[in-house]
Amino acid sequence: MTSGKKTKAARSSVAAARSSVVAKKPKPWGTIIAVVAVLALAGGVFGYAFNQISEQNAKEAALAKWNPSEENKDPSDQIQGVVKKEYEQGKHVQPTQRVAYDFSPPFGGPHDGAWAACTGVVYQTAVRTENMVHSLEHGAVWIAYNPDRITGDALAKLQAKADGQQFTMISPYPGLDKPISLQAWGHQLKVESADDERIDQFIQALRRNQYTYPEIGATCDSNTFDVTNPPPFVAEAPGPDAVPMDGGTADGTEAGGEQPPASDAPAPTQPSGS
Repeated sequence: MTSGKKTKAARSSVAAARSSVVAKKPKPWGTIIAVVAVLALAGGVFGYAFNQISEQNAKEAALAKWNPSEENKDPSDQIQGVVKKEYEQGKHVQPTQRVAYDFSPPFGGPHDGAWAACTGVVYQTAVRTENMVHSLEHGAVWIAYNPDRITGDALAKLQAKADGQQFTMISPYPGLDKPISLQAWGHQLKVESADDERIDQFIQALRRNQYTYPEIGATCDSNTFDVTNPPPFVAEAPGPDAVPMDGGTADGTEAGGEQPPASDAPAPTQPSGS
């Protein structure tokens, strides 16, 4: 009997020891903290992505009102500060000629027979005005900026609005009277900041707006224009030999001898005996 009692006591002692070991085993706080951290990071990433998508959707919804339609052919009429003017299309000048433009930067009128490539090009140097205006005739939006007033983050933000975007181009414009100026055919908007919401509204309303630009279906690709070495901007005012806004000596041909789209106006009659 004594032996049985000892055995029972020994078992109880072992069981108690085991319980003590189990009770004293430390919790894996390192693992718990790591798991919590991972979950928190995942939640933060998800939340950030969700917010970004929500902001993008809200932005697109806000811009939708600026989409042109049959009922709203020129949404830019609702953008404060937009200047509009009618210009005759198809008046082209030679590479050696300059035009006495009525606005700076110009947004219509006679222009070079070769259009500046406007396939989302970010021009690092100022480009000859007469080439840039031709691209507007093709439905492009030209973002011009004063390089002395738009730099750093503001410039990066502005360039991102054009980079890789078809029918859009951006270039410095020395001497510009405002920090930023946007041009589409027959339309102009000047603003003070790259954060101005009217920039996106202008682009949405007028880029390839079939109701506001003349050469529907024209391309922004150009085999005759070197985007790496474009003809340079000329800061000096045009001389007395400049082509006037009514066309003057403009020859009316595209670069390479291609004729512009035919107009609806009747051809002039020749005097008898000529």
